[in-house]
Amino acid sequence: MATTDESFSTDDIRSDEPLVHAQTVWFDEPLSLERGGELPRIRCCFETWGTLNADASNAVLVCHAVSGDSHAARHDEDDQPGWWDGLIGPGLPIDTNRFFVVCPNVLGGCRGTTGPGDLRWVSRGPEDNGDGDPAGGQTATEIPYGADFPRITIGDMVEVQRRLADHLGIKKWRAVVGGSLGGHQALQWVSRYPDCTQTCIAIATSPRLTSQALGFDVIARNAIQTDPHFQGGQYYGRPQRPDTGLAIARMLGHITYLSVEAMEAKFDPDRHDPRQIASQFEQRFSIGSYLAHQGQKFTTRFDANSYITLSMAMDLFDLGGTRLKLMETFDECTCDFLLISFSSDWLFPPAQSREIVNALTALDKRVTYAEITTDAGHDAFLIARDMATYGPLVQERLWQSTQKPQDTGSPAAKPNDTEPPVQLTVAEESILDLIPAGNSVLDLGCGSGELLAAIRARHSNTPMRLMGVEVAQENILATAMRGIDVIDYDLNNGLPAFIDNQFDVVILNATLQAVENVVALLEEMLRVGKRAIISFPNFGYKALRDDYVTRGRSPRAPGEFDFDWHDTPNRRFPTIADVHDLLVKMGVTIDQEIYWDVSQSRHIDAGETPNLNADTAVMVIHRD
Repeated sequence: MATTDESFSTDDIRSDEPLVHAQTVWFDEPLSLERGGELPRIRCCFETWGTLNADASNAVLVCHAVSGDSHAARHDEDDQPGWWDGLIGPGLPIDTNRFFVVCPNVLGGCRGTTGPGDLRWVSRGPEDNGDGDPAGGQTATEIPYGADFPRITIGDMVEVQRRLADHLGIKKWRAVVGGSLGGHQALQWVSRYPDCTQTCIAIATSPRLTSQALGFDVIARNAIQTDPHFQGGQYYGRPQRPDTGLAIARMLGHITYLSVEAMEAKFDPDRHDPRQIASQFEQRFSIGSYLAHQGQKFTTRFDANSYITLSMAMDLFDLGGTRLKLMETFDECTCDFLLISFSSDWLFPPAQSREIVNALTALDKRVTYAEITTDAGHDAFLIARDMATYGPLVQERLWQSTQKPQDTGSPAAKPNDTEPPVQLTVAEESILDLIPAGNSVLDLGCGSGELLAAIRARHSNTPMRLMGVEVAQENILATAMRGIDVIDYDLNNGLPAFIDNQFDVVILNATLQAVENVVALLEEMLRVGKRAIISFPNFGYKALRDDYVTRGRSPRAPGEFDFDWHDTPNRRFPTIADVHDLLVKMGVTIDQEIYWDVSQSRHIDAGETPNLNADTAVMVIHRD
């Protein structure tokens, strides 16, 4: 069976070993459930890392996925591995030297918090005393809830976590963080309690499950419930449990966690050489051995009724299927957001994260979104290689605060302390001079965020709403590391995430020639912005004309022209005259024009025939 460190998911090493650092608290107040009924008394199992500061402002809530538990990270070198060791710890993105981290086992789970395996009191009627006469009054006995455990929701899980926060003296979280089902919990927190946290970080998650994902869960529950040892859910204390059904459910889940590419990389090299293990399941092919091993191992640490309960809660989760509904869901939220998806995740596809991002953007909430390129599928949020990619985003977002959390241990460097200096092009310097203090700015194709950082620095005493749009992953990370909101979006799809007149200025810098649909994008810029600023290389520049006429070669010159004909990102080759003609045709007004011969470091006046003598153009435009 082929495995590599790069494809290793921390979920694969979970075990049934005792959680030696787990704490338990009982809540005696009955919990009224969203779908009816109540639980009379709740036990909550949780673990903590770090130290809560004096004003309880440094607390971070970490929410786990379906098969997770409270053990998110090691507490010391002798501790067993946690499922987010790469993210939580001293000096790591969720820095336990600075933050007080709390991770509770969810309601309905099987690792310490009240769930289907817990006992409940039931009353029995009069019993026969052996001679035909009733023995007397009612009797009561304790039996496990089993399949009678009430149907719970993500909202019910959050309510238990809210009680835990009260118990710990935490009135507002510094951040609520989670992946998959944990992401659902994070989103439920901020939708139910809009002021509950300063930051919401939702990873590999969605506003609701797709119908395909629902279908997989239905099959998994059927596998468990039709196991002959399920016994209507009351298999506790019996010699056999529904391990076969639970193992099959887990095997099915593992397939959904991986991408096609990940499965090929893991199993194709030795697909016909399975590893022989003691199992009742088919082990043909290496994938068969892997699934058999994972399925059987899962039965040693997880309860079948909990799997049914948690998967059903996940299936019932629904924050809205339309942009309008999602806007209503998040309208009152006061926190900022970080959403992360993974390119090969087909269980929680990136399009679902973008649905949330589009709603938040339309509401003008502070949001950063990145789609991480990986072949690991849904499991990526638990894989060290991908944690190393998205971890800096989490780290930077946690540092973005007007009141930094107090140190409770050894100091760690703030990511922005090492921010590279801003180096602007001539066109960007011109654009910078055109942005008044207090204007809200959207930069399309923002690169590494240098222009937005320069605008922020120029007007540091004036609050300004700054946001970037970028598609290159390394640029998204670089922009976010500057503390600037940025969303991962392809400009060729327009700007549907933004509403009319949302920004004072929309910038398209050195990108006009690279987009697929120039007219559509300009229309969108003029819809979203009260005015727009475009800069572009002028392909009518005399040096480029000479290349054609004298050398008979495709034009090439320093700057945006410096590409071979076969690898240029430029789709179009506009001249200043071409852009003038297009803007007149579109009914657009040109408010200001700035021209440069960058190769000569010289400003070109309007009377110097810019279409011939300028290699760079900057235009401010609007539509009445």
